[in-house]
Amino acid sequence: MSPEYIAITMSGLLLVGLFMGHPLAFVLGGTAVIGALLAGKPMVLGIVVNRIYGDVLDNYTLIAIPLFVLMAQFLSHSDVTDKMFEALRLLMSNVKGGLALAVVFISILLAATTGIIGASITMTGMMALRPMLRYGYCPKLTTGLIASAGCLGILIPPSIMLILMASYSPLSIGELFAGALIPGVSLGIFYALWVVYIAWRSPERAPSVEPEEQISRAALVKMLLIEAAPPMALIFGILGSMLAGIATATEASAIGVLLALLIVIVKRKFRWDNFFNALYETGRVSAMILFIVVGATAFTGVFNITGGLSAVQGFMRSLDMEPWLLILTMLAIIFILGCFLDWTGIVLLSFPVFLPIAQEMGISLLWFIILIAIVLQTSFLTPPFGYALFYMRAITPTSIRTIDIITGVLPFIGLILFMCILVSIFPGIITWLPKTLYGITS
Repeated sequence: MSPEYIAITMSGLLLVGLFMGHPLAFVLGGTAVIGALLAGKPMVLGIVVNRIYGDVLDNYTLIAIPLFVLMAQFLSHSDVTDKMFEALRLLMSNVKGGLALAVVFISILLAATTGIIGASITMTGMMALRPMLRYGYCPKLTTGLIASAGCLGILIPPSIMLILMASYSPLSIGELFAGALIPGVSLGIFYALWVVYIAWRSPERAPSVEPEEQISRAALVKMLLIEAAPPMALIFGILGSMLAGIATATEASAIGVLLALLIVIVKRKFRWDNFFNALYETGRVSAMILFIVVGATAFTGVFNITGGLSAVQGFMRSLDMEPWLLILTMLAIIFILGCFLDWTGIVLLSFPVFLPIAQEMGISLLWFIILIAIVLQTSFLTPPFGYALFYMRAITPTSIRTIDIITGVLPFIGLILFMCILVSIFPGIITWLPKTLYGITS
């Protein structure tokens, strides 16, 4: 079978398996086996097994994933964010859209401490959803903001997605973390500015609320500083040690686990049942990610050896597009794939095809990878398989329709795309910090 037919057949089998509802990891692995047999090269599977054990299971970088997941699990039992949200709610009670601004701040904080989208959206939703609805906030704005701000966790370091991207690219985790920091925080600021605009344009959609408890402003500021100290120490402990060159990403993740555990103990929230549950959840999430990585490694290995990868790359080169148009095409493919796949599968399937083409065109890999990371936030928000939409549906009252949740995220998808345009016009937004810290130019 020719490489072109291999590419078409394996891509078709992948889509069929996904639309049938099978788990991505097993669809990828099964397609790899079928592809090798159809190509008449079953011996390829032996090479793939060696690649899985040599490149995946022996990859030191990937150790950071379960450690960051464990850190997030510890923090979820510390109640740090709950008390911070309460302080912010009272502090900005007289500000139009104050509750929504508190949600943005808490989401940025969660993104910088957990990086797990499901946990961020669920925690923020449980804290803020009912108070916002009770005070008269528009359901579309409320659900759209919580879902979209919760997705900042895959962009703002420490991000599990960036760790996986680094393991499949020539760049280090520290370089990707530095490149994503400014765009990630800037996107959170854009969300806050959108809330301010809505509150100014339509005050009834984001009203101000009077504080339920009489407490002085000085006491509020003191309360906020006390509650902000532990997560700030955690953020500086992780990112500070990495960006200063003191620790690698894996070592910084271990520092994060230790600091998170200390926060739980200091807050007197340590329970053995919570501790073992955190270990269990860490094993479950890490195994899920690793299964997908193994399946994707098998798929890309067979796809490459049988000639399918070369056929796809040759087709894209034959389009003879201007570099900017080819980049736009690749980003459009990422966006469309995000409607059907999660970020893990998209990264593992697209990087082997897109990164060599980007290098051939002389494009900065750092800029290109972070641009893909920005676009991939939409994979959580776009129907029919946007995970953030499902998380919101699970915690919202039945009176809020699913279509309200979907339409609520549309303005924030627009802001994500605007951020892509902004970093395309001003690439220094991505490259300045890594260049300053590491002196890299690629």
